[in-house]
Amino acid sequence: MKAIVQISEAELEVMKILWELGEATSSQIVDRLTRTTDWKPKTIQTLITRLATKGAIKSENTNSKAFLYSPLVGENEYKSYVNNSLLQKLYNGSLNLMLSSFIKEQKLSKADIDSLKKLLEEEE
Repeated sequence: MKAIVQISEAELEVMKILWELGEATSSQIVDRLTRTTDWKPKTIQTLITRLATKGAIKSENTNSKAFLYSPLVGENEYKSYVNNSLLQKLYNGSLNLMLSSFIKEQKLSKADIDSLKKLLEEEE
């Protein structure tokens, strides 16, 4: 698996917006995040700049003053990387150990258990 840039939790909020929209201006990103966080627009702009510097997003100059941002790291690609990283760091690469831990720690409903059984049967 290829290495993926490190994305902080705060930067991940910007990425989620770009994954959802496909592309957005900084104004659109700021508008969305100021509704769901207590971050100032300057803070959000800093997060956007960091992501661009890291190569996680690209910026395109439009005909207006605005830049259009789009993700260079795909959502599924990022989730896969994070899952594998977690698996290696906490469970020495053992999927069985990780799943056992999650199942013992969480309260699973009958529907959750049935869904997991079905998923495992499909993989056989």
